[in-house]
Amino acid sequence: MTDPTPPAATDFIRDIIDEDLRTVRHAGRVATRFPPEPNGYIHIGHAKSVCLNFGLARQYGGTCNLRLDDTDPAGESMEFVESIIRDVRWLGFDWEDRLFYASDYFEKLFAFAVELIKKGDAYVCSLSPDEIREHRGSFTEPGRESPYRSRSVEENLDLFERMRAGEFADGAHVLRAKIDMAAPNIVMRDPILYRIKREPHYRTGAQWIIYPMYDFAHCLSDALEGITHSICTLEFENNRPLYDWIVERLIAANRPKQIEFARLSVSYTVLSKRRLIQLVQEGHVRGWDDPRMPTVSGMRRRGFSPEAIRSFCAEIGVAKNDNLVDMALLEHCVRDDLNERAPRAMCVLRPLKVVIDNYPEGQTEEFDCANHPQRPEMGTRKVPFSRVLYIEREDFMEEPPRKYNRLGPGREVRLRNAYVIKFASLVKDEKTGEVTELHCSYDPATRNAPPADGRKVQGVIHWVSAAHAVSAEVRLYDRLFTIEDPGSEEDFLQYLNPQSLEILPVCYAEPGLQNAEPGSAYQFERVGYFCADEKESQPGRPVFNRVVPLRDSWTKIAGKG
Repeated sequence: MTDPTPPAATDFIRDIIDEDLRTVRHAGRVATRFPPEPNGYIHIGHAKSVCLNFGLARQYGGTCNLRLDDTDPAGESMEFVESIIRDVRWLGFDWEDRLFYASDYFEKLFAFAVELIKKGDAYVCSLSPDEIREHRGSFTEPGRESPYRSRSVEENLDLFERMRAGEFADGAHVLRAKIDMAAPNIVMRDPILYRIKREPHYRTGAQWIIYPMYDFAHCLSDALEGITHSICTLEFENNRPLYDWIVERLIAANRPKQIEFARLSVSYTVLSKRRLIQLVQEGHVRGWDDPRMPTVSGMRRRGFSPEAIRSFCAEIGVAKNDNLVDMALLEHCVRDDLNERAPRAMCVLRPLKVVIDNYPEGQTEEFDCANHPQRPEMGTRKVPFSRVLYIEREDFMEEPPRKYNRLGPGREVRLRNAYVIKFASLVKDEKTGEVTELHCSYDPATRNAPPADGRKVQGVIHWVSAAHAVSAEVRLYDRLFTIEDPGSEEDFLQYLNPQSLEILPVCYAEPGLQNAEPGSAYQFERVGYFCADEKESQPGRPVFNRVVPLRDSWTKIAGKG
């Protein structure tokens, strides 16, 4: 297995594996798995688990399976399966021939359930869901045994077979483990193992009327695949005794060890699958791959690279306690990655027309511009220059403050890689008073050279030749929520950021971007990092998504500074 991940520091999970190898537990093997449920697209939290599981397998010369834990047909679909496969592969990982589905094991899982019944460790319960909850007790009160707990093995086998045959309505019966209704851990109070659910499965169709619960299927799937270390997040810590109880009663060898680590939470977004589904279904975002979403598909479409995501996952490491990671750290990793590999280009987002009065009409010249200032091996590109240009509207002020180093009355600036120009006059819209056009003069002697008289020109601005400009749409994406921890709020939707997307329909880019390859990233000089949208960008009409600004500006945007 190749190693796409940055080297990881030691942590408590690696300490456990090191000890298991020292004591020759699992015959010295290390086998992990990434087991998502196919009821949505995977997100940055899943990416952390992907990097951890595949990274451990690589580090210890083991294997990592990709398994779809598809035990609940409601909400599961092949769309989600295909997205998970695509995203894990895009992140840089390969499971070779070890792609599995929990639904592959439905017949074996049913046989395991029958075995538990025969051992007296499971029974068919006919309490209603509300009655089961009532009998379960609380953290301070023990539960009460179901009146159906004493059914004979023969009766339980008969009822369970008839459940499978479809003789009963949904909710009429469930199969429960017979453990201890007074157990301090509520999870161990006769948990449900199977339920009746007349819902067609995206893989098995109407073949099954009953489906195993996640807790029953997951641990046995691990054992059937020979997984040695079942690594999951902290919310499953209370379920570990049930995991071990099931495996110990049904699997003689290859018993995996469950290890829990802190789940990832990232500021200014939500990672709850339920809430992400709500965002998509209610139309608050434009689908699972909306560039504002924390899904891997959304981050890819926005322009995050797999290298940056893997770097972020290595940076945050593995912990035992949940914590909120600042979104700025993820953006920092993305910015560091793009700074190294993204070619430079010029694009004017909010154009203001500039006419250079003393430049010959009809004349065009070209400037050689470096594609990367620190990487000469990336070469140069030719950028055309003419009498009429576009500059950023914010690069001109009628009444500039003292430290404003851009264009204004009596001021001059250098056009990046070109000439020094000086403001002469302006044109305004008679109705609105808005400046619509600037007139300037240029100094021909300043082509990539300082002014001959030694005067200093402080400001440098970017520009695009109007005659050669490519019309582009630019989408400025920002954080999806206005508060740091929206996941802690019950009504999280009220904190959606109304400025999370600003669409600029008329922007002008240098001509080399006319046929920008979808997914290709650039640094628009002085503006930020952008990526040609992988779905909507077309030859001759590029659409660019802002990946990240050149520096973190959220403090100002959020009113925190």
